Amino acid sequence: MLIVLSPAKSLDLDTPSPTQEHTLPDFTKRAAGLVKVLRKLSPAQVGDLMHLSDQLSVLNAGRYASWKADHADGYQAMMAFNGDVYAGLDARSLAPAAIDFAQRHLRILSGLYGLLRPLDLIHPYRLEMGTRLATTAGSNLYAFWDDTITKALNKQLAATQWTALVNLASEEYFKSVKPALLKAPVITPVFEDWKSGKYKIISFYAKRARGMMARFAIENGITEPEALKEFDVDGYAFVPGESTATSWLFRRKIAD
Repeated sequence: MLIVLSPAKSLDLDTPSPTQEHTLPDFTKRAAGLVKVLRKLSPAQVGDLMHLSDQLSVLNAGRYASWKADHADGYQAMMAFNGDVYAGLDARSLAPAAIDFAQRHLRILSGLYGLLRPLDLIHPYRLEMGTRLATTAGSNLYAFWDDTITKALNKQLAATQWTALVNLASEEYFKSVKPALLKAPVITPVFEDWKSGKYKIISFYAKRARGMMARFAIENGITEPEALKEFDVDGYAFVPGESTATSWLFRRKIAD
C-alpha cells in the first residue's frame, strides 16, 4: 500500500527535525526547469499568478532567485510542510521506526518537485499544482508533469508489489495523477462531519483527518488498505453502507 498526500502552503523551517536521515528528490532537474521560468517573473507577476499578497510575492520571488539544484542545505519535506494536513500527521513526534515506515509507504505530490519522499530535502517554495504557469509543455503544471508522476508511482508500486494506492491528497493535487494508467486500484477516503443538522465535508477538519489517517497507517505499520477501515482517531468511524469499493466514507459528529 502506498499513500499520497498533498504538500502545504505554509512551512516550518525552524523547529528541529527528530532525524538527520534524508534523501534527495528524484526530479530536481525538472524542478530546476520550473524555477528557471519562475525567475523571469517580477514579484508583482508572481503575486498575480498565485494570488498572493505583496509580502508573500516578494518572499517567493526571492526564493526562486536563491533556489539551487544542490539540496545539501535543504529541509526534509515531511518536517517542513506545516498546513492542516501536517498538523494531523504531526511528523516530528513519530518514532524512528515510524519515520522509516513513512519513507517507504508515503509520497507527497508537489507542484515544483513532482513527487517527494518524506525525507527528501527541499528548498522553501510556493507553487501549487493548480497554478497556470506556462512552460514549453503547456499552459499549466498538469501539462508540465504529464504522466511523470504516474510513472514514478507505478515504479514504486511494482518494486514493492503493493496492491493499492490510498489517495489522501486534495483534488487539485491528485489531478496530477492519471488513475487509468496506474497499475493498482485507487482508494480515496472521504471525511464528513455533522454540522448544522447534516453530514458534510468541512475543509479544515477533512484536511486534518487526512493527516491523522496517514499517521494511523504509519504508526500501526499498515500495509493493506482494509486495515484503514479501523481508523477511529478523533471520533471518526467507517460507514460501510455509504462507501464504495474505491471511495471509503468516514464520519463523526462534532458539536454545533
